[in-house]
Amino acid sequence: MDKKAARERIEHLRRAINRDRYLYHVLNAPELSEEAGDSLKKELFDLEQQFPDLVTPDSPTQRVAGKPLKEFKKIRHLVHGHQIKMNSLNDAFSEEDVRAWLERLENYLGKKVNSHFYCDLKMDGLAIELVYKNGVLHQGSTRGDGNVGEDVTQNIRTIEAIPLKLAGKDWPSELVVRGETVLTKKEFERINKEQRKKGEKEYANPRNVAAGSIRQLDPKITVGRRLDFYAYGIVDFGSEDKEYFKRFPTHGAEYKALNDWGIKTNKEGRVVKDLSGVFSFHEEVKKKREKVPFEIDGVVVSVNDNHLYNVAGVIGKAPRAAVAYKFSPREATTVVEGIVVQVGRTGALTPVAAMRPVNVGGVTITHATLHNADEIERLGLKIGDTVIVSRAGDVIPQVMKVLKDLRTGKEKVFKMPMHCPVDGSRVVRDGVAYRCSSPTCGARHRENLYHFVSRGAFDIEGLGPKIIDHFLDEGLIVNAADIFILQKGDIAALERFGEKSAENIVGEIESKKTVLLHRFLFALGILHVGEETASLLAREVFPGHRASKPTDILKVMREISLDKLQEVPDVGPKVAESIYRWFREPRNTHLLERLEKAGVRIEAQKSSAKSRKLAGKTFVLTGSMESISREQAKEKIRELGGEASESVSKKTDYVVVGSEPGSKFEKAKRLGVKIIDEMEFLKILK
Repeated sequence: MDKKAARERIEHLRRAINRDRYLYHVLNAPELSEEAGDSLKKELFDLEQQFPDLVTPDSPTQRVAGKPLKEFKKIRHLVHGHQIKMNSLNDAFSEEDVRAWLERLENYLGKKVNSHFYCDLKMDGLAIELVYKNGVLHQGSTRGDGNVGEDVTQNIRTIEAIPLKLAGKDWPSELVVRGETVLTKKEFERINKEQRKKGEKEYANPRNVAAGSIRQLDPKITVGRRLDFYAYGIVDFGSEDKEYFKRFPTHGAEYKALNDWGIKTNKEGRVVKDLSGVFSFHEEVKKKREKVPFEIDGVVVSVNDNHLYNVAGVIGKAPRAAVAYKFSPREATTVVEGIVVQVGRTGALTPVAAMRPVNVGGVTITHATLHNADEIERLGLKIGDTVIVSRAGDVIPQVMKVLKDLRTGKEKVFKMPMHCPVDGSRVVRDGVAYRCSSPTCGARHRENLYHFVSRGAFDIEGLGPKIIDHFLDEGLIVNAADIFILQKGDIAALERFGEKSAENIVGEIESKKTVLLHRFLFALGILHVGEETASLLAREVFPGHRASKPTDILKVMREISLDKLQEVPDVGPKVAESIYRWFREPRNTHLLERLEKAGVRIEAQKSSAKSRKLAGKTFVLTGSMESISREQAKEKIRELGGEASESVSKKTDYVVVGSEPGSKFEKAKRLGVKIIDEMEFLKILK
């Protein structure tokens, strides 16, 4: 993305994020899920990292979200009379993001960070600040805008997890603690059960209940909600506070002191040596996420050395020496770069969103079904729109909402095609569905794809007819080129597919992107062009290395005349006409261009001196061989300059017979053609 495009995107993102933050924090009426909002903020953060001169003081990345509600008294976040802003954290969603965070920190400090890291749970609740004076709870407040929060002391006093008087001894005369109020999953279910009994609306999630409970004007309501609290730090009043660093040299030391004074912290918190320990902790917590009694959405990673933490300071709204390493979101935002129409087995046309790659639920996806034209109209979706995509468990990715505030005016309206993208037949409406009017269209299209991945063609193992059918029905592929741009997440989201099987399929597809020329020609499914004709074309029309990309083939085949094609051995007028017309069909041209864009490359047959030892010799294979497959045997014959034919004639030089041979064996005996077994054949190949 160039700077002009980045500036425009940044401006639209800021407007959308500010509007969402106002709805969430001021009106308490959010329209976006927290995960969708995080995705927008992450995109903005990454763009500002790429173009730092576009960062402005009023960017959402430079300030804490929200304004205090007017119903509560405003309180400044002061520690010993000093303003100490109540910051939030920048987000990371992958190991690469965490490494980038550490690299930025080390660049700022001008040295490697050799300190250990403290890992804690990223609680999904409401951040609050507690002030204790002479060991007694004096004040409680919300984050607010970071500098000024809301006085919720009377509600804080009702939470049993928060001590009204500190235990132990040696606590400071003024102690400022920050932490998170949460609602347990069990308590959330109890509250919603009560709501159902009263016939009232259920609450959406525990975080909203926790936030709403703290903001209640009547503390009796807060009492009835049974909120919990976990501290995550003691606040000092600047990097010159030597007494603070002497008492609390590390984050772990803070946690121990808090526990000694009767203030609860997460017991799962842990000190680790390096980033590999961070990643292990993240994976461990992710696995037991559902067993944690309250909602968490990741882990917090902090430099354990408090002095180094303070020296690093704050950038915008967040401390440099800490990051929220979140779990992969179940919702994220991305851009719909196009809408393609897939033709299913019955000829039904299904629109599919082709999206900018986005991580949802731990995997990268590039496609989402749009079901039908009516769904596109309901969403108000245009090509180029920013959308919210959702994926939960094994559910196929869905476009949930269009973020119209992010439109630039360049978006395009989509219309269902009037003619089938497969065979050009007229498209007819059938209720909410659109169908190709040709009754054989869907089946023929399906057979072409089966052929494309078959052994004699691209030979993509594990991509059999049932899986091709599944991909077609779910809109993952429209034509053969789409096979090569499939992402693991696109496949893993389908029913009966796991991440491992998806990874295996994508790996196999990637390994077959480079194919021998004759296999490529055979894969195209040109009428009357079998394996032998494809091999002859490769040898006679494309000598040497003239073709390395699909469009190279297109160029050569468009320059060759019908008469010239008929000069190829065994290519008569009918076959030549079929080949000639195929390379002049617009949809076939489009397929070759898309195959090239998807990364398909063509490898010419070997042509060393040794490779001509079987020149002029024709072989026919029949029966099964033990040490080599028939496909491999054919490849060897062609590599050595020979021909592998499917039919026996007087011109055949050898018939290679394996176990359980077919009728070709009998015909060879009748015609007096030389018959050899597998051992003799292998000797010839040496």
